[in-house]
Amino acid sequence: MGKGYNFHMTVAVSLRDLVDELQMLPNEGTANLNKVTSKIITVTDDDIETVVAMDSEFDEIIEEGDDVIISEGSDLQTEFYEEVKKVLLSVPDYLKLPSRFDIHEYAIMERFCLSAPDSKVSDVLLRKIRGSGAFRKFKDTIYQYGMENDWFTYRDEAYKEIAIAWLESKDIAFVDDMNRREQRAE
Repeated sequence: MGKGYNFHMTVAVSLRDLVDELQMLPNEGTANLNKVTSKIITVTDDDIETVVAMDSEFDEIIEEGDDVIISEGSDLQTEFYEEVKKVLLSVPDYLKLPSRFDIHEYAIMERFCLSAPDSKVSDVLLRKIRGSGAFRKFKDTIYQYGMENDWFTYRDEAYKEIAIAWLESKDIAFVDDMNRREQRAE
């Protein structure tokens, strides 16, 4: 490697992994994509508190050049907290993924309700998503009508569209492997 050059090999992001991560986002915290490795790391408020406590109480986090090292803990725990520290330091390799609030899963549910081929079922679903307990009532109703597979397919497609739009807006390469889960099941 030449002096002064920064050679980073960018890896294509798995669309299936990104969609799965977006569907499991925490209420408190962020998910972040390492655009060099395509690894996704979710950082909760508890993770941040742990890293800050380790840094201030035990002085175990040491910066050495561009590397961040945590001296105690298992290899997996150490690797995870090194990643958290990098996210907290706003290392440029990390991009914050859209949050639960950016995604608006309620709007996805509402569009699904409106897409039901039977207008009576559509009306029932729309009533169920109004008021408190909307998510629970919706889920119970789709199971009652045997629409759960339709819902999960619709939801995956909506999240896929969100993920692709985000990746394209950041000019990040991706692999459309959304059917990967189904292929494993066969």
